[in-house]
Amino acid sequence: MPELIIRDMQEGDIPAIMEIERSSFSTPWSDISFLSEIYKKNGISRIALYEEKLIGYICVNYVLHEAHLLNLAVHEDFRRRGVGTILLNEILKELKKKGCVFMYLEVRVSNAGAQGFYEQFEFSAASRRKKYYANPDEDALLMMGRI
Repeated sequence: MPELIIRDMQEGDIPAIMEIERSSFSTPWSDISFLSEIYKKNGISRIALYEEKLIGYICVNYVLHEAHLLNLAVHEDFRRRGVGTILLNEILKELKKKGCVFMYLEVRVSNAGAQGFYEQFEFSAASRRKKYYANPDEDALLMMGRI
């Protein structure tokens, strides 16, 4: 895959983000949620562009030495091609510069693919959050990793 452009998320990106979001999650974020993340002081929101097309995004919040991965998705036509890896690596580098030492995230217990993806970054299951997800109701696996 030719080189991706990674840049800060902007308001004008939200329609394309929403297309990916709706096709990726059974309970998608709203456009207002993404707008809020763009302007959050302690947040980092980035997108991946390929040939000027938005194909992925990531949103993270951080406080002091800890970060929370809120959302990461890649357009279905570009999955398993390294886009998520590039996005996550970019964020991890930036968080390290900001002094963060660990990050946590939630993932559906049934989403073995996502769990395997995060395990490649040495994230591991720390606990379970009962009924964290809706549509369908499901527990979340809380995963943690060092930055």
